[in-house]
Amino acid sequence: MLFISYSASMGYIGYMFWHRAHKLGFLAALALLPVLLWPTASPAQAGVDCYSVGSRVASQNGGTLVQATAETQGGQTVCRVVVVIPGGNGERPKRAEFVVPAN
Repeated sequence: MLFISYSASMGYIGYMFWHRAHKLGFLAALALLPVLLWPTASPAQAGVDCYSVGSRVASQNGGTLVQATAETQGGQTVCRVVVVIPGGNGERPKRAEFVVPAN
């Protein structure tokens, strides 16, 4: 149940200002929520350069680097690399995924 106080000098306007001020605070807090909840990279993944690892894997396999992301598997930081390898004799290109230790 909502109780709205009434005074002869302010009428219902005092409630409207109170409500508007709290709504603005709520919207400001709501706008900051993604910043507070955004996942950050762990310290182990912060210094990993998976792009260079992915480029090396792509050149070794004769393909093109599509994606290279850092992950943690079993307490070790690895790079998950996706490479597109062209098909021979008019065949479609093949997508290959590699998990390489991040060194």
